[in-house]
Amino acid sequence: METVARPFIFAWHFLTTIPLPLSRAYHEPTAPELAASMAWYPVVGMLIGGGLVAADWALRLVFDSAVVNALLIVLLVVLTRGLHQDGLADTLDGLAGGHTPSERLSIMRDPRIGALGATGLFLSLILRYAGLMALPHDLRVLALFCMPAVGRWTMVMLAWIAPYARAEGGLAAPFLTHLSWRHVAVSTLVLGVGLTGGLGSVGAVLILLTGTVVVLVSWGTCRRWFGGITGDTLGATNEVIEILFLLCVPLLLRLS
Repeated sequence: METVARPFIFAWHFLTTIPLPLSRAYHEPTAPELAASMAWYPVVGMLIGGGLVAADWALRLVFDSAVVNALLIVLLVVLTRGLHQDGLADTLDGLAGGHTPSERLSIMRDPRIGALGATGLFLSLILRYAGLMALPHDLRVLALFCMPAVGRWTMVMLAWIAPYARAEGGLAAPFLTHLSWRHVAVSTLVLGVGLTGGLGSVGAVLILLTGTVVVLVSWGTCRRWFGGITGDTLGATNEVIEILFLLCVPLLLRLS
């Protein structure tokens, strides 16, 4: 039981700011445990999504829909400590300021945010807000529940197929050292079951295929511009796929 609990708790701690009871007993994870924790990413994503659904219901009792959507974005950032937004801003700064992969990676380590990073972060929040505002009412619960899971699944997929860019290591390196197809398969199965339960098999397949295309595009971009992936590019990919999910899921479901 503990061999299952430890990877889940490590995934939970890395992806959220919410402490778990008795979690202090789980410390000093090994590299295989960190890799195994990535299989739990969609589960953690669905739990985050469940929190968003509950918050959406409660906030709608008090506030107008526009205010509710803004507060949901704030809640999501707080729950994830802005980890993925930071990755998006750093990735854009690296793309803007460097001429070689090593220069871009060096810029991404700078804790300061540049003009393109700040602009991209602002636009991502605007697009996320627009996506929430445009969601059909009958898809709202499903979209809020599945969005974080889809984003975290794409991080697992990208981490599996792409090499790590930093030879000296970094935040994401221990997670990727022992990541295997089994972890990816479990992650995909969990997400597929969740999507099928809400969308049906055709809708689930369409979303998984679209997510795979985004992953492949991210893989090519990361290989070309950075020499591989980093924790920042994984976070940026999560942001992109979550926003695309909100904007495109109504269209995908109409096609199904």
